[in-house]
Amino acid sequence: MKAVGLFAGIGGFELGLHKAGIAALHLCEILPAARAVLRSRFPDADISDDVRSLPGIPGEADLLCAGFPCQDLSQAGRTRGLSGDQSALVLEVFRLLRGHRCRLPWVILENVPFMLQLHGGLAMRSIMDEFESLGYRWAYRVVDSYGFGVPQRRERVYFVASMDGNPEDVLLADDTPVPRPPTAIGERAHGFYWTEGFTGLGWAPDAVPTLKNGSTIGIPSPPAILMPDGRLIKPDIRDAERLQGFEPVNGIPWTIAAEEVARSSARWSLVGSAVTVPVAEWVGRRLETPGRFSAEGGTFPLTGRLPKAAWFDGRIRRAAYVGVDPLGVRTPPLADFLDYPGDPLSLKAATGFLERTRRAKLRFNPGFIQAVERYIASLGGLVPSVTTSYELPLVTTSM
Repeated sequence: MKAVGLFAGIGGFELGLHKAGIAALHLCEILPAARAVLRSRFPDADISDDVRSLPGIPGEADLLCAGFPCQDLSQAGRTRGLSGDQSALVLEVFRLLRGHRCRLPWVILENVPFMLQLHGGLAMRSIMDEFESLGYRWAYRVVDSYGFGVPQRRERVYFVASMDGNPEDVLLADDTPVPRPPTAIGERAHGFYWTEGFTGLGWAPDAVPTLKNGSTIGIPSPPAILMPDGRLIKPDIRDAERLQGFEPVNGIPWTIAAEEVARSSARWSLVGSAVTVPVAEWVGRRLETPGRFSAEGGTFPLTGRLPKAAWFDGRIRRAAYVGVDPLGVRTPPLADFLDYPGDPLSLKAATGFLERTRRAKLRFNPGFIQAVERYIASLGGLVPSVTTSYELPLVTTSM
């Protein structure tokens, strides 16, 4: 099989598909820094910049994949849905499909799961309608990267449509739950976002929360990690790449070519926007060798929030009862996974985070705020004396 990648970023989809034996034929990406990475990693693929000027899909293609922009669909973004300038670019997929001179056998989309509830699931329903009007069957599923051997809690919805095959046998046939570890401060590493503290935290025991493409104003936003020994660090960008499944090639970090045209900090945004490589590899392998999904389906809602997994068999839409772990690969402890020491969180950053938690109404796991206070004290900072009655069972927002 040969693939065309739209909104290709740094090639997470394409690298995973390559590992499954599917070659990248043409890649389209508008960011110069990301294109620099693609040129260095996929030298045999044609590369273009703007999907809106792409005249068509190459005739040799069997598959189109697209992790289209999520800014208008995410909980932390603008929530405009497909009416937003960025996420509306998925409509270019349908323009290209309609203009293709023969039926394209397979299409894969990826985006944030918040689109299943945003405006009553309107964006996802529109995507379903478009594919059905073109004669495609489809299946979708929310999948967590954590169950693929990387210690990152990253839920994304994958959507597979086909003219020839059964998408449910690709996305829904595998279901192997893997347990998530509980909080154990002093025993495990715990990831969280030090840039937050008012309304969210992104807490993740023995993992990092979802790597992001930056703040709302485009500033790189790596998470912090509370290590078992009490240190607060920001992970090295090379480990961030590995948390997305991008291993070094001959010792060279995957995104290093981005520094030819952009600041080194831009690599954080590129990594945060990427598709997790082992997830794409799993989808690719199931495209080549489908499983068999035989579970009975549930009722698909006519309106409102959508289920986390579903499929359309050409006649009826059905909800699917599968979890977020297709393969259930156990991840190594986060502290053991990291290959690099990371950067200590600065006194200013740690103090700012602590001050925000003082004014917030969030609840935190017992011992977490005290660990932050001890870290600040270890750097010579002053910790205000307050009652830490807000250290109650943790309630966090999803990322």
